[in-house]
Parts: sequence; C-alpha cells; structure tokens
Amino acid sequence: MNELSINIHIAGRVYPLSANASEELHVRAAGKLIQEKLQAYSSQFNLRDQQDALAMFALEIANENMALKRQLDALAQDANAEMGQIEALLKHVQL
Repeated sequence: MNELSINIHIAGRVYPLSANASEELHVRAAGKLIQEKLQAYSSQFNLRDQQDALAMFALEIANENMALKRQLDALAQDANAEMGQIEALLKHVQL
C-alpha cells in the first residue's frame, strides 16, 4: 500500500505519522478536529494549559465512545432476538 509521511499539528506540537493514501484525509481531519476542539475548550473555559483542554476532549471522546458501545450492544441484542425468532419460524418450514 502507499504509505505517506504526514505531519499532524496538535496543541503546539508536530506529530509525524505514516498513513495509507486511503486514510490520509481521515487522519488529517481527525487532527483538525482535535485542534479545533482544543481551541474551543481553551476559549470557553479560559484555559492556559493545553493539558487541561486535552483532558477535557479525551473525556468527551471516551464518553461518546461508551455511548456508541451501549447502542451497538443494544442493536446486537435486538438482532440476536430477531434471529432467534427467524430460526424458530424456519424450524416449522418443510422443504
């Protein structure tokens, strides 16, 4: 695959990364999102230390991730229940 060397700027630091050509735009967009969120937290809460903004953003992302996992688990349970119902119906079908 085509590995590209890119630089992502976050909290005043540069992070050199390697990314596949197909992932480059996503990695750059993620870096841009992080930087925008840090700036928003810094101005909203008048933060001087980027560590505080990073911690707040990490908490936001972790909370969103946990909510998505709960949704995924609920969907998996629903799908399993529906599969059980389909299997029960198919047991009565004779070919």
